[in-house]
Amino acid sequence: TKIIIGELRRLSMRILAINIQNFRKLLQCHIDFSKKITLFVGANNSGKTSAMDALGKFLADRRFTFNDITISKRSDINQIGDRWIQEECEEPVDLAEWESFVPKMDMWLDISRNEIHYVSGIIPTLKWRGGELGVRLAFLPKDISKLFLEYREANFAARKTQKAKEKVEIRLYPKNLCEFLEKNFNTYFSIKTFILDPAKAEADEPQSTPFEMECFTDNPLKGIIKVDMIDAQRGFADPDNADGTERTKKQLSEQMRSYYDKHLDPEKSPSPEDLDILQATEEARKAFDRNLAIKFEPAIHELEGLGYPGIADPKLTIATKMSTSETLKHDAAVQYALSKSDDSLKLSEKYNGLGYQNLISMVFDLMRFRDDWMREGKAKQAKQGSDWAIEPLHLVLVEEPEAHLHVQVQQVFIRKAYDVLTNHKFIKENENFATQLVISTHSSHVARETNFADLRYFKRLSEGSESTIATSKVINLSDVFGKEDETDKFVTRYLQSTHCDLFFADAVILVEGSAENMLLPHFIRNKYPKLYQRYISILSINGRHSHRLNPLIEKLCIPTLVIADMDSAEKEGHHKAACPERGKGLISGNYTIAQWLVKEKDLDRLLAIPSAKKEIIKETPYKYSIRVAYQTPVTIDYDGTVKEAIASTFEDCLVYTNYQLFKEISTDDTGSLVKRVSDEIDSANSFEDFHKGVYEILRNGKSDQKAEFALDLIYAVDPSELSVPAYIDEGLGWLQDYLTPEE
Repeated sequence: TKIIIGELRRLSMRILAINIQNFRKLLQCHIDFSKKITLFVGANNSGKTSAMDALGKFLADRRFTFNDITISKRSDINQIGDRWIQEECEEPVDLAEWESFVPKMDMWLDISRNEIHYVSGIIPTLKWRGGELGVRLAFLPKDISKLFLEYREANFAARKTQKAKEKVEIRLYPKNLCEFLEKNFNTYFSIKTFILDPAKAEADEPQSTPFEMECFTDNPLKGIIKVDMIDAQRGFADPDNADGTERTKKQLSEQMRSYYDKHLDPEKSPSPEDLDILQATEEARKAFDRNLAIKFEPAIHELEGLGYPGIADPKLTIATKMSTSETLKHDAAVQYALSKSDDSLKLSEKYNGLGYQNLISMVFDLMRFRDDWMREGKAKQAKQGSDWAIEPLHLVLVEEPEAHLHVQVQQVFIRKAYDVLTNHKFIKENENFATQLVISTHSSHVARETNFADLRYFKRLSEGSESTIATSKVINLSDVFGKEDETDKFVTRYLQSTHCDLFFADAVILVEGSAENMLLPHFIRNKYPKLYQRYISILSINGRHSHRLNPLIEKLCIPTLVIADMDSAEKEGHHKAACPERGKGLISGNYTIAQWLVKEKDLDRLLAIPSAKKEIIKETPYKYSIRVAYQTPVTIDYDGTVKEAIASTFEDCLVYTNYQLFKEISTDDTGSLVKRVSDEIDSANSFEDFHKGVYEILRNGKSDQKAEFALDLIYAVDPSELSVPAYIDEGLGWLQDYLTPEE
């Protein structure tokens, strides 16, 4: 009974996952799909566009190019070609040896029992009764014998020509099989589809291609999935756009005219409600013809005076053909009203802000996709036979919607996109028709507006980790944000209240206070040029909570620098804060240092730990490192005597590191922490008084005062003149070296 009830509740089919192999950087990449919206996030050049292109090429008839094959596979393909041109080589009879080289995509669907009729042509066995269903789409040779013979013929002809001319070092086309295929890729290759074994769906590695289970229809997913795509509007030529199939930037008026032609044109299969407009159009045409006849009469009469048309020739007349769709073929077909009270105050669409034009354009595309799927209006009469049946699944791909959209418009789009795609009476009344939206983005604002469990993070893998070239893997974040425990709730709320830059960053730096957050970008800009060229996400989070981000950092496998405060305290009792000194039995009260990363409390031992020991190397699932940086002793020339100052926080360490600057600084704000520190330097009678005085001033300062401390410092001093505290210098130097290992 439970099984039957479950089947009744789960009415609509959906895509569970895809597995892309040998497609550009995606050597072997598994992507789980969310039920409604799936968001691809990740740093630049991490493979998001490759995944969108793979979906477009395998499912939406986009044209493949030879560069779609992962580069590391080219040497293997050339080895096949070298073997083929041997005189004794036999003609190949199967495609098995090509399986590990060509682009492939496995698609796993969830099918309920009441939907089996849609997939009757691709069920694995007659005993299959619903559940997971998988198909593999592989871009394989159409006719292996033809490819073999024609490559040999071309290669032999080139070699014969070369031999005819002595002392010629040039090597004629085709130099190898890859060069031959590069010019003829779509001539010799096409998509072939195979039915996969559902019992192997959860295996860690994709199953081998079951060549005996090949589908004999060109596209077995036709009639099951309708695919629509909005490409990124980059403003540059697309290297794959040779066939002109990619979407080009166009005005909204053109989109509306296309929508009108397909869904609204009364001249196509007119219905009773169209008769009024057709009659009005015909009356307007007749009136226009009468007007033209009067206006053209002198000119026609003059022509007849020349002896033409003449007695035997037909008489010249003027007649018009009026089409309602022609009324939208002008630049000002779409206008924006600028006044609520005066209808004459309008501007053509090209004068409206580019951001709003793109928002309206994309939303209109989504509306058109939905109505095309639903066979709305005239499209219903245009579809004939089996084409009339509505596909049970609508897959919509949107690439980088943030292009030319400012922040608020980005957020509006991501909030409303899925609602627009499903805003149709038929969809709402029939739960067995589903829509899945896939978006790739570089925008932290788009990511923040999305359920984090729907994020799929594209992780760049360096050369040598899994391949001879850099590749990518996709990490499913649903199990990080989907457990609903207190840590997950905290991380979700924290990211939604701040920003989601770490999903697009090369590395992340966790800092504890507002002063570090303000000054760290200046340090990086002025002192670490290679690090400044990288996309670094700086997150400000209190030391008591920074470890809560650890599950996310471990999942992303992103290099992380944690800049923590020592927070010296007494060992006994309630661990009261104390001025840091050696040999006093003090401890660190910072959870990040004592419990999470270093796992050492004793202050003296922490000061003795060498820099190299502060890096924690993680090996699984992919290798990355976390490094902690906390205050180290600072030597000060105090009245001609070298003294050691031990800091407890960023602020006092900054003062000790820039002792002379703070001594000479001038500010008129007598209430500021900067002024009080400067006065303390001038009034202290000894180094010990100075050390404790600075500690007390900065420890008792409230968080808003510490933010003010950084602002006052930036106002009084050019940040480039500040010396970076040694512990931060070590941490930033480590991160710069980590991200530029070749240097």
